[in-house]
Amino acid sequence: MNLFHPNRCLICHEVILPSIGWKAIFSADKEQLICPACEGKLEKIEGDQCQICSRPFSQVDSKFRNGSVCHDCFRLEEDPKWQGALEKNYSLFVYNDFLKEVIARFKFRGDYVLARIFGELFKMKLNQLAPDMLVPIPLSDERQFERGFNQAAALITAAGFSPADILSRVHSEKQSKKSRSERIHLPQVFQVHPDVNIAGKKVVLIDDIYTTGSTLRHAAKLLKEAGAASMQSLTLAR
Repeated sequence: MNLFHPNRCLICHEVILPSIGWKAIFSADKEQLICPACEGKLEKIEGDQCQICSRPFSQVDSKFRNGSVCHDCFRLEEDPKWQGALEKNYSLFVYNDFLKEVIARFKFRGDYVLARIFGELFKMKLNQLAPDMLVPIPLSDERQFERGFNQAAALITAAGFSPADILSRVHSEKQSKKSRSERIHLPQVFQVHPDVNIAGKKVVLIDDIYTTGSTLRHAAKLLKEAGAASMQSLTLAR
């Protein structure tokens, strides 16, 4: 009888070889969900970065930087409509080609199990932020039906928390087809459910990707107007 069940990487499905040595024998390491090769392709966002959106400055020409913030955030903070709407976004990884493919599998091909890969990292970050409420960016009814789940809510659940589904989309136009300017100048795309009381709450919005920040800012602005005391966000990729 073979009692050995190989642990396979959730991304590439290769067998993850166990660590050898005294440290491995005596430590109760957490379950490995991805192999070292796939882990090495994930670029953590570290070092010098925009103090509002977490954009790594290593990827930005110096002319698109204004002190401690990137040019995009600088312009938005100068606009009275968006000033202070989103206090801070935290993103875990650079949205490189590898992560783009992983997220595509997760979102568009229904590979829900991939949320487990990032659950522990989300948990650690959320424990640091200590929010009163975790609000996933909602999908349109059409997208929710197509995918069968909301990827932002899945990340919250994988981290061991409960999503607060207090937002819904007003319309379902695909943001990915719009330019940065079109996104930020859209009329409000969300509505807060009636009977929701978020007065004085510290709220963290959750999404998979921070692209231009317009989606998160629309949601943050609406929730601040509804009484939230603090609005931050956490995304998987930037």
